[in-house]
Amino acid sequence: MKLSNDRRLDVAWVVLTVITVGYLVIDHTTDVHGHPVSSTAVTLLAIGLGLVKYRVILREFMDVRGAPPVLRRLTDLLIAVIAIALVGSYLVGRAAA
Repeated sequence: MKLSNDRRLDVAWVVLTVITVGYLVIDHTTDVHGHPVSSTAVTLLAIGLGLVKYRVILREFMDVRGAPPVLRRLTDLLIAVIAIALVGSYLVGRAAA
């Protein structure tokens, strides 16, 4: 079954909203005194969710879905490079602190 263009965009919008609300639910890491603390798992999950949202936006709202295969692969490569840079800089910064 093939979704119409409007229906596909509606589904993409719902997925983006669920990801955003899902992150808000998990982002309540505190220490024993109730102060916010950085959690590696939550941070890496947030990076992953952000990259998933980025890919959905690229594919559905910027029409990369119908682009030539080379452009689709290049955008996926861009997402991989961004993922490596974000995770790497987070882990290096955490190790340095």
